Amino acid sequence: QVQLVESGGGVVQAGGSLRLSCAASGSIFSIRRMAWYRQAPGKQRELVAATTSDGSIYADSVKGRFTISRDNAKNTVTLQMNSLKPSDTAVYVCNFVGGPIWSSYDYWGQGTQVTVSS
Repeated sequence: QVQLVESGGGVVQAGGSLRLSCAASGSIFSIRRMAWYRQAPGKQRELVAATTSDGSIYADSVKGRFTISRDNAKNTVTLQMNSLKPSDTAVYVCNFVGGPIWSSYDYWGQGTQVTVSS
């Protein structure tokens, strides 16, 4: 049974930084895509950043402030968040997609709260 466990959330003042990490426990292989999503109260879940072997993509709202990185050997993904704004306040959830086409997987973490105060 694979579980994704996030860490690093918390409360920070506007302009500050946080670093989120997501690690997979259990047997996992052939991760094609690692991503971070977020969901603010009353809003839909949105993609923050994703990384594959072809590169990384970011939501327009976080470009230049957030950086996603992965460690394939440790099956972890991190999200470095700088110059945080109150609008970044949300529950951040990591997502791993991979496996062979005939047996692909799509794992989600439980989420970690990020609160940015003004």
